[in-house]
Amino acid sequence: MGEVIAISNQKGGVGKTMTSVSLSACLALHGKKVLLVDLDPQGHSTKAFGYRNMNEYPLSMKDVIISVIEDVEIDKNQLILHSDEGVDIVPSNISLAGINSKLDSAMCRETVVKRFLDTVKDDYDYIIIDTNPSLDNLPINALTASDKVIITVQAEPYGVEGMADLLKSIHMVQRNLNSQLKIEGIFITMTDERTNLSKKITQSVKRNFGNHIKIFDVTIPRCTKAAESTGVGESIFKYDPKGSATKAYEKLTREVFLNTEKEHKRHRDTYVR
Repeated sequence: MGEVIAISNQKGGVGKTMTSVSLSACLALHGKKVLLVDLDPQGHSTKAFGYRNMNEYPLSMKDVIISVIEDVEIDKNQLILHSDEGVDIVPSNISLAGINSKLDSAMCRETVVKRFLDTVKDDYDYIIIDTNPSLDNLPINALTASDKVIITVQAEPYGVEGMADLLKSIHMVQRNLNSQLKIEGIFITMTDERTNLSKKITQSVKRNFGNHIKIFDVTIPRCTKAAESTGVGESIFKYDPKGSATKAYEKLTREVFLNTEKEHKRHRDTYVR
């Protein structure tokens, strides 16, 4: 059964989409079956794999949510897109923007996304959810459906603003909706080691949150190639395979996923012996 990971922060522009796309692409390169769920009405994760025109696909995340609420089966063969990088995608577009009014009146509204993902989890090793920048029904749905959450923080002024509200929402979900949800860690993006500002923000994150939440050692440097890659509809692993940001995302993928898999396998093998 696939592991579900939400990439979360209620602020926009902190690297959620780049992280979601890059982790998905890297896992696929390592032979994993990956589903990327775009839960942002801006549809940036969908566009990042080349699907820039919503007319290219008949169904999207909006249709998923409506199908679950109305208890009508959705055609997953029409819904799920297949990228040439080996990542499957549940697309999103601006039509998702008005879905909160539908969710507000739905029964068990916080579990709508989970109920859909439960029907596809057996088909994938990993499901990555790119959340929208807010604290409304959609990110709460993502957290309720997830096994783990990775928080992205931008190494910029006000980058950690709102972290208290985000952590409060995560703890609320843990207490009331998903007791198995684990905060995997905080991941710092868009760093510039040449500036004292980036260093100060990194130190501030570690000082304020490091005692109770893991802060990943690997950080993502600010990189023009990363921004360019989304514009051409490719992951950074395809667009700039030897770049500094690509190498950093490879390290993060190993730390969060691949090394954990090896450790689990070692424990299983020990138990069998």
